[in-house]
Amino acid sequence: MRSTAVGVALGTTLLATALGGCAESSGPDGKRAPGASSASRSAKATASGGRIGAAGSACELPVSFDIAKDWKAKAIDAQAELSKASKRSDDDLAGALADAFLRQGPVTTACEIDAKPAGNIGFLRVWTGKAGDGDAGSVLREFVAAEDNTSKAKYRSFKTGGGLSGVEVEYLYTSKLLDETKKESAFAVSTPDGPVVLHLGGMDTEEHEAMRPAYDLAKQTLELL
Repeated sequence: MRSTAVGVALGTTLLATALGGCAESSGPDGKRAPGASSASRSAKATASGGRIGAAGSACELPVSFDIAKDWKAKAIDAQAELSKASKRSDDDLAGALADAFLRQGPVTTACEIDAKPAGNIGFLRVWTGKAGDGDAGSVLREFVAAEDNTSKAKYRSFKTGGGLSGVEVEYLYTSKLLDETKKESAFAVSTPDGPVVLHLGGMDTEEHEAMRPAYDLAKQTLELL
């Protein structure tokens, strides 16, 4: 199932945020407002806005990496959210939605990095698994397989700037609700504490490409803690 936010409440907040972002980035005629070109946003996104992953940072992870300037990171306690959802016996739908938002294949949401403060509509999300969940390649394939309506996935091996070996994928996701296809990217690395997946979506392919420098920055600066 499509993983987009954390819990039902957070899913509602995300929708409101996305709609608000659309309003802010569009002009009266529905076109993107002047000054919000992909080129200008991409140039802005390449600057580092700090580092996350270590103890005391916005998100504590098995790895650390730089996030783009003005992007805002928020830690997600997936296990706590899932536990809360499982206790809502009177609302099975809420529990099912929470599970869909928080899990994707063998990994769960650990951190959400919002691009809206930098002028984009989308997130760079970090997903983590348990030790022994599998190698980076198999985890990434399971991650993509768990996201319905994907196609044209292309995988390749790479090394992060910190020397970690990983596997990256680029693929297309088609929304049945919107009848629209867009590009998405993700990469996975293995750590002693379990696999880590970083995923970049976006409202559409244009937004995805505009945010791609932030994704590349994370990949280039990622190190094992």
